[in-house]
Amino acid sequence: MLECTQKSANSKSCNCTYDCSKKGRCCECLAFHRGMNEFPACLFSARAEKTYDRSFAALVRDRED
Repeated sequence: MLECTQKSANSKSCNCTYDCSKKGRCCECLAFHRGMNEFPACLFSARAEKTYDRSFAALVRDRED
């Protein structure tokens, strides 16, 4: 697999608090969460991200707050 040339820049704006090898590698992160029928942390507020609930229902609740 090729090295992500944007990893450093992506990591600066990544709000995910979970320690994972995909941090900063947005294409890998999106593919992973898509495969789990989830959404990545970057779509959630900092408060909602900390719950680790990446479901569509959690995303809707977060956007309504």
